[in-house]
Amino acid sequence: MDFDLRPIRLDDAEGVAYVHHTSWVETYAGLLPAAHWETDTLDARVSRWHGLLATSNPTLVAVVDDRIVGFVTALPSWRQHDIDDARHLQLGALYVLADQHGTGIGQALLDAAIPLGTPAQLYVAKGNDRAMRFYTRNGFAPDGVEVRDDRFDLVELRMVR
Repeated sequence: MDFDLRPIRLDDAEGVAYVHHTSWVETYAGLLPAAHWETDTLDARVSRWHGLLATSNPTLVAVVDDRIVGFVTALPSWRQHDIDDARHLQLGALYVLADQHGTGIGQALLDAAIPLGTPAQLYVAKGNDRAMRFYTRNGFAPDGVEVRDDRFDLVELRMVR
């Protein structure tokens, strides 16, 4: 599969919002209450991404045939849930459309944002077994920290390497 990775651009809000929203639906439909989708809409994601792109943004996008199919963001770690960070670098987001799973795009995005062996941390929803297997293959392991994200009524596990 041919794909390109590039920094996100100001005109990418709709494309990256589509990937973000669609990936959430594909991944979390069974983990989130049905009422969640009443406010978490594609339009809301587009609006959020327009705001995010108005500031400096370290996001990389994966593009296939001029269509954004995935993205990744890695940032300096931030204090979450009143828990000190375990590493100084954090994977903030990594999403790839389900029809692109298994193509190497997710791996390329992760490697570009956090090269293999680089100490980092991330939070993953408990029950997102596919993501946990992916991160485990890339050297991440749960460190025992579990937090409840009340915004989404999800338990998140912290993974570190």
